[in-house]
Amino acid sequence: MCQYNLTHLATIKKLFSCYKYYTIIHLHFMKLIALSFLTILVIHSTAFAQAPKYSNEFLQIGVGARSLGMSGAQVASVNDVTSGYWNPAGLTGISNTPQLALMHAEYFAGIAKYDYGAFAKRIDSSSVLALSVVRFGVDNIPNTTELIDANGIIDYNRISSFSAADYAFIGSYARNLKVKGLSVGGSAKVVRRIIGKFANSWGFGIDAGLQYKRNQWQFGLTARDITTTFNAWNVTLDDKTKATFIATGNTIPTNSQEITLPRFLVGVARNIKLNKNFNLLAEINADITTDGKRNVVFKSNSLSLDPHAGVELNIYNLVYVRAGVGNITKQKDILQRTITTAQPNVGLGLKFRSICIDYAFTDIGNSSTAIYSNIFSLKFDINKARKKQA
Repeated sequence: MCQYNLTHLATIKKLFSCYKYYTIIHLHFMKLIALSFLTILVIHSTAFAQAPKYSNEFLQIGVGARSLGMSGAQVASVNDVTSGYWNPAGLTGISNTPQLALMHAEYFAGIAKYDYGAFAKRIDSSSVLALSVVRFGVDNIPNTTELIDANGIIDYNRISSFSAADYAFIGSYARNLKVKGLSVGGSAKVVRRIIGKFANSWGFGIDAGLQYKRNQWQFGLTARDITTTFNAWNVTLDDKTKATFIATGNTIPTNSQEITLPRFLVGVARNIKLNKNFNLLAEINADITTDGKRNVVFKSNSLSLDPHAGVELNIYNLVYVRAGVGNITKQKDILQRTITTAQPNVGLGLKFRSICIDYAFTDIGNSSTAIYSNIFSLKFDINKARKKQA
């Protein structure tokens, strides 16, 4: 859903940037163009009250360049501050040192901004707390509802701007159990979605996860939105905007509700010690969605299964080379033959004392619908840095 919306936003933004060169266009046509973007943003966001598929899809993008370089194959092996997003049970892998993670990415030639921050701290010998924040938004969208004044004159000085942004605030808790190698965790999340002054929503949901480690094997399960995540939309259009909607034949959007159905992420990973200074981690995951048929490898009318896998080569605990494959879909070519496509990803990590800098290059070859992105993220062990400075 996010990619679909933002593709339209990119087109809309280009259209509005060219308005000043087309002042000879008929007045009524200009009114229709001026309001079309608002119809797309508000109605398209609220339409899923009847069909919950792809609701809150911005929370499925992923966080951390390490994870994205491995195509999101993290459920079984993740053991740092990013576990609050991928699998809260993995937070138990954090030592006594608090961790901070930050990430910024841009999509669609910089139109969409994606930001992530998280902090985690051990509270006793067996449990950890974490807080994560995610923002996905498009800023500086032209608001042309006031483009034409009361006399029917086009005035570009009347154009203002607004943002369409999605926020998630995630609080996580993890604990080691008495069974050796077994840990569990849970997350409570608040979702806030805003479309300028026109519409906004609040949403609430719960995630749960577990990890089990035995020898060189690691197993993981994350259940997202296990109670379904509920979003309530509030549309706040003024009377003038409503009147313009009616005059141009547009449906006035109303308050609505949408839900995000449960999604299950399962994974298995194995550490392979190549020699004293080289270690290979390999993991395969499967995302199981319950909102109907999707364009993935295995699908039915009620469930869909999307596999993805990644590897990481650890060199001297200093350099990490990563690769992964995901977004496997089946499509028709020009001859109507069914072909299978996949999205490869690569990444690199550098660790120096208390700092980890990770890089991921995603969507190589533009094999998915989005433009490829260069993503950087930072992970920081706070107490270790303080000790070094002291």
